[in-house]
Amino acid sequence: MSKKKQTAAEEVEQEKTGTAPEATAEETTGTKAKEKPAAEEKPAAEEKPATEEKTGSEEKPAEETAEQPRDPALAAMNDKYLRLCAEYDNFRKRSQKEKDALYADVKASAVMAFLPVYDNLVRALNQSTEDEAYKKGVEMIMSQFKATMEKLGVKEMDCLGQKFDPAYHNAVMHVDDEEKGDNEIVEVFQQGFMLGDKVIRFAMVKVAN
Repeated sequence: MSKKKQTAAEEVEQEKTGTAPEATAEETTGTKAKEKPAAEEKPAAEEKPATEEKTGSEEKPAEETAEQPRDPALAAMNDKYLRLCAEYDNFRKRSQKEKDALYADVKASAVMAFLPVYDNLVRALNQSTEDEAYKKGVEMIMSQFKATMEKLGVKEMDCLGQKFDPAYHNAVMHVDDEEKGDNEIVEVFQQGFMLGDKVIRFAMVKVAN
């Protein structure tokens, strides 16, 4: 059978079966190549407006927030809160200061009650005695008493040879002595004590010149 007859037979057979001849590779490739640019351009054209709309929607709330006026009621409440905090801080500091001052006063009063014992120990040490054991015992008691006072923060005033100061000393006697300086303390009748910077008991002294 010749090629022309075969082709005619195939066409008749295709018409009977209702199938169309398949497109060639070149025709298929050409059709896809024509449709491809349109498909690629479409997303690019749709993306740009979406980005612009998103940017505008993000900036808008910030502008509206900046333009909103301050609430007077909120400002008044905030001012009241700050004032309350300042008042509480002042109250706390004042209470602590009063507490420390009260503690110092109570300690000073307790120490004052024991000072007569100290004075009696001083008198006992100044008395001459032949009983060495007795003298040694009194010295040990005095040492223990002074150590306890130091633990409480109480210190003896260094008065002898110092210049008279009415803020710390109580002058009960005056003497003229050319060998001593002006207003120099030459004798201590009763020892003075201090608790920190506070005078618990003034020193009773004799002042020269």
